[in-house]
Amino acid sequence: MSTQYSILFKQEHAHDDAIWTAAWGKSEADGTETIVTGSLDDMVKVWKWSDEKLELQWTLEGHQLGVVSVDISHNGAIAASSSLDAHIRLWDLESGKQIKSMDAGPVDAWTVAFSPDSKYIATGSHLGKVNIFGVESGKKEYSLDTRGKFILSIAYSPDGKYLASGAIDGIINIFDIATGKLLHTLEGHAMPIRSLTFSPDSQLLVTASDDGYIKIYDVQHANLAGTLSGHASWVLNVAFSLDNTHFVSSSSDKSVKVWDASTRACINTFFDHQDQVWSVKYNNTGSKIISAGDDRAIHIYDCPM
Repeated sequence: MSTQYSILFKQEHAHDDAIWTAAWGKSEADGTETIVTGSLDDMVKVWKWSDEKLELQWTLEGHQLGVVSVDISHNGAIAASSSLDAHIRLWDLESGKQIKSMDAGPVDAWTVAFSPDSKYIATGSHLGKVNIFGVESGKKEYSLDTRGKFILSIAYSPDGKYLASGAIDGIINIFDIATGKLLHTLEGHAMPIRSLTFSPDSQLLVTASDDGYIKIYDVQHANLAGTLSGHASWVLNVAFSLDNTHFVSSSSDKSVKVWDASTRACINTFFDHQDQVWSVKYNNTGSKIISAGDDRAIHIYDCPM
């Protein structure tokens, strides 16, 4: 338990090239904590986090091109990865074996996200459709159409009601999952939305854009609740802490920032990376943050609880 923000661990040269994506999961079976990273080196790596250090468990080969997105199922058993090779792959985190490979069509997989029940995987496409794949079936089950531009980012609300997508032209769409209806279109950014995240109570949506701003929306009324500045360049990733009180952002300005969700103030900035930081996530308690980026390093930070 820490009383202040500090860097806890650095894994230098974690990949042979830029790290574009990271996820932090916890196994429901045995409580072990797993970190999955994906890189421009075409590799997915699985790391165990224990005794405040990372140990490489598996290097997962299969993707032919850079890995742009990874996610871990909510029970911590399966990882999903998407690549510029237009395939989504499912991996068993226990054995390190590939379970499925799904062809998502030409350059049609970008961000991948497990649904809250982990039965589906959503991914954006360059045709403005959100494609939903069945984890069991390994096939595309249905699509949600934004009738818009290339979808870079995607997020499910934790309550399972909504799916939000962020496009290359700065448009955000929120769908009702049960009906498939498009509920809201938000035009808060004029540049690509690299990342978006719902608060754990599903009330707020936080968006990150190349315009350098982070925006906070009230999901129910689709109101803009706040605009946060502080990053000097593109905001590449945002993630909410499970305690609902903080969220974290990473940027091309090489920094990682922690924000207070109620006051909307930046309460800590880490300047430990040498290059742009593509990915940032909390662990499942909000006591740790992971970041990774172009400098090929994985950093773990301690958060005061």
